Amino acid sequence: MNKKEDSVVAKVPFRKGPFRGKRKEKPEFDQKVIDIARVTRVVKGGKRFSFRTVVIIGDKKNRVGVGVSKGKDMRIATEKSYADAKKNLITLNFTETTIPYQVNQKLGSAKIILKPAKKGHGIVAGGAVRAVVSLAGIKDISAKMLGSKSKLNNARATIEALKQFSIKKTREIALKEKEKPVKEAEKVKEIKKEENTKKTEKVK
Repeated sequence: MNKKEDSVVAKVPFRKGPFRGKRKEKPEFDQKVIDIARVTRVVKGGKRFSFRTVVIIGDKKNRVGVGVSKGKDMRIATEKSYADAKKNLITLNFTETTIPYQVNQKLGSAKIILKPAKKGHGIVAGGAVRAVVSLAGIKDISAKMLGSKSKLNNARATIEALKQFSIKKTREIALKEKEKPVKEAEKVKEIKKEENTKKTEKVK
């Protein structure tokens, strides 16, 4: 090539073409690995090593879950724990930034106390409880962990405490409340029938 041709090529500006690759979509849930443990199993041929992970997932819009699983390496264990947490999702049934009332929950040796707080108070909690509460979308709360130091047990106890505010729980309570007046009305009818039969027997 001549020098003139080289100068022409150099002056041509570089233009970016259209993006043809696949753009990464945001995941449906945020996740946080709160515990990693190395597990050994003794077999006939020797020892087999694997990893156990505890994962908390949530969309910060009143949905949260906890999962635990084992795998040959960290990636496999985390993926399996994520899938397990998806199966155990709960949906909270309140719109405020804090829980409606105080809850004391005991699960095994783990004891959890959750207290509502004023707007702007923030999350006063630590460890697994903080991870569960923040991924659930609760912004103002005070929590205390008593008893067990196991992150898995504390996370599960927190989930059990939050189940009191879940949609499934409130529906069950609503159905029970509807059944109560129906049962009471049936009892009144039975009492009246018995009184009528007694009166007819006296007349005879």
